[in-house]
Amino acid sequence: MPLYTADALVLRTYALGEADRLVVFLTRDRGKKRGVAKSARRPRSRFMGALEPLTEARVAYFESARRELVGLNYAETIRSPMKMTSEAAQDGLTHAAYFAELLNEWAQEADADERLYRLGASMLDALAAGAPVEPLARYFEYWLLRLQGLYQEGKESLSPGARAFLASARTVSPHDIGTVPVDVKAIRELERVHRALITMHLEKTLKSDRVLRDLRRHA
Repeated sequence: MPLYTADALVLRTYALGEADRLVVFLTRDRGKKRGVAKSARRPRSRFMGALEPLTEARVAYFESARRELVGLNYAETIRSPMKMTSEAAQDGLTHAAYFAELLNEWAQEADADERLYRLGASMLDALAAGAPVEPLARYFEYWLLRLQGLYQEGKESLSPGARAFLASARTVSPHDIGTVPVDVKAIRELERVHRALITMHLEKTLKSDRVLRDLRRHA
C-alpha cells in the first residue's frame, strides 16, 4: 500500500473499538478521507492533541484501492484551536467544532477542493488572532454557501446592515472581520438566513449549531 503525506484539517473523530479512533480529515490535494488511527485513545498516543476538530496537522496515511478506510500512520499538529488562550477560548473552540462540522457536510470523499481547505485554514488564523466569533461565523457561512453556489446574491431580502456586512465580507480577510462595523441585529438576521439555507440543503440541523444556541441561551 502506498504511503501518502499531506496537510489536513481534522473534521471529526469517532471512538472505534477499545482504543482506536475513526478520523475524518480534509486534505488540501486529495479531498476528504476517512481513516483509522490505531491506539489513538490510549494514554501517550502518538496522535495526542492532533485529532481535535479543525486542527491542522501533517498526516501520513496508507491507502489501498481495496479498502474504504485509510490507515493513519501519524498526525503532527501544525495549528490547533486548542492553543487559544484568550478569555473567549471556549467560545472559539465551540465555533471551531461548528466550522469543522460544516466542512465535513460539504466536502466530498476523495474530491479535492482547495477552496474549502483554504477557507477552513483561514478560520484557524482568525480564531488565533482573536476575531469576534459571531461575525466570523457569519463570514464562514456566507463564503461556504457562496462557494457551493447556494447564495443568490441580491435575491435575499436583507436589511441594509446585513447587506453592508456581506459586501465587506467579499473584500476583507477573516482575520480582519472584527474591523467591519455590524450590529447584533444584523448578525442575528444573517444567522437566521444562513441557517435556513444550510438546513434546506442538508435536510437536517447540525449538532454543533444546536450546541451554540444552547450556550447562548445559558450565557
